[in-house]
Amino acid sequence: MAEPERPRTDRSPWNWLLLVPIVVPLLTFLYNHDEPRLAGFPLFYWLQLAFILLGVGTTTLVYQMTKRGRS
Repeated sequence: MAEPERPRTDRSPWNWLLLVPIVVPLLTFLYNHDEPRLAGFPLFYWLQLAFILLGVGTTTLVYQMTKRGRS
């Protein structure tokens, strides 16, 4: 006989953190400037790289915190 399906367990409050790397780049007042410059690059360009690091860090944190409940 087939084993009954278990209910989904991916409803963790940690998943709400995944909204951070989506919402933060939408806040245009953060990077609507030319200064400061980093290695000659305007704020916009190096802040885009910081947004990528924010997304990677947030995704890694959520994955690590939610994988404990999996078998």
